[in-house]
Amino acid sequence: MPTKSKTKGLTKKQLQHLEKRLHEERNRVMKELGYYGESFNASLQASDGDLSSYSFHMADQGTDAMEQEKAFLFASQEGRYFWHVNEALRRLYATPEKYGKCEQCGEDIGFDRLDALPHARLCIRCKAKEEDGKRR
Repeated sequence: MPTKSKTKGLTKKQLQHLEKRLHEERNRVMKELGYYGESFNASLQASDGDLSSYSFHMADQGTDAMEQEKAFLFASQEGRYFWHVNEALRRLYATPEKYGKCEQCGEDIGFDRLDALPHARLCIRCKAKEEDGKRR
């Protein structure tokens, strides 16, 4: 009788699929961060004293500042997401038998949840409890 893999209910094929999903997400985020890096560099070059791109009106200056802050916020969010994806890849490679297990209760995280959110660390019940606790 063949022995079952101790990958907590995820098949080898599912693990390969989730690994692929994590790499896809990682590549997407790297491209986004590269875009934000180019955008920040362009903003810095535009503000190097070249008066042709300098906003003379206060409303234009405010709009420029707001756009830069939004870009920084989005880049910061992508950076945090990138960290989470990398951590999930580390978990998958270091301890594949623990990948897909909830870090709080130890129950399996459903494959559908992992497919949608491959860096998930918590099952839906524990995540709901965590979010409910943050709302209070």
